[in-house]
Amino acid sequence: MSVLTEEPSTAATAGDRLHFHMAALRLSFTWLGVRKTLSADQKAEAADTFGAEGEYFSAAKKLLETKHPAYRAVSAVRTQAIQLWRARSLPYPEPGIRLVKQAEIEVLSRQFDDLREMLAEAVESLDARYSELRTAARNRLGRLYNSADYPESLRGLFAMSWEFPSVEPPEYLRQLSPEIYRQETERIRARFEEAVQLAEQAFIEEFSKIVGHFTERLSGQEDGKPKVFRDSAITNLEEFFERFRSLNVGSSEQLDQLVRQAQKIIQGVGPQLVRDTPFTRQRVATQMAGVQSVLDGLLVDRPRRNVMRRGKEGACSS
Repeated sequence: MSVLTEEPSTAATAGDRLHFHMAALRLSFTWLGVRKTLSADQKAEAADTFGAEGEYFSAAKKLLETKHPAYRAVSAVRTQAIQLWRARSLPYPEPGIRLVKQAEIEVLSRQFDDLREMLAEAVESLDARYSELRTAARNRLGRLYNSADYPESLRGLFAMSWEFPSVEPPEYLRQLSPEIYRQETERIRARFEEAVQLAEQAFIEEFSKIVGHFTERLSGQEDGKPKVFRDSAITNLEEFFERFRSLNVGSSEQLDQLVRQAQKIIQGVGPQLVRDTPFTRQRVATQMAGVQSVLDGLLVDRPRRNVMRRGKEGACSS
């Protein structure tokens, strides 16, 4: 949680506003590895087949069939959890951490609880097929099969957890060393300013991708006919608008204006109207192309402005 106790003033930076309203969230997984590097003897034997030297050769074996429906069901829950985590949060310049609205913590925790239950059920179903999967692996791996690679059960080997780690300077520093505490406070403030830039960049990239696909479906042709325009082209835009409205910290008036412009362009325009009315299709395509042109300029300019960025956000820890 933020140590800021008062609502930032109108003169506060976007980083201060982000700091006040957001909390850090880390999502983690325990996951059974399904690939294993070959032993030195096995690698040497495999390398010899190709006349290669063992130290320049790398090989691994697949322990379980990941395309099996039971395994896919387990993986699908993890994917769903990560998508939820990313959709409801903003990037933070520390690997594995993203920022969520403090007001949404309880709702998100309940949703993660539901997903954790779904994961447990999916693992139970996978464990019920585990013997079948091991038999299939034995048949496929031949001499590479080793029973020691396989646990007796899969229970407890797949799990998800989440926490809200503190990104504030430890309170004891205030008394122990006021100067170090001040330095840490400034460091954290700078991180939130950087988080604003990361969020702005992420919004621009996502918006550009969605608008680009939208205009491509409107103006492109296949076999001399207009490309198929699906409902999802507009739905994706509307979902972006909602997420932007919820998470935007108002750091870029230019980006805010582009979003408002795109909303106005598609206001009252349904997918069927676009498909049935060539004039509407052309008008919307032309106007959206203007939005895309400005976004392209922002994409070119942004990396130069963020050249001191510490790097891309890390993936979930495992």
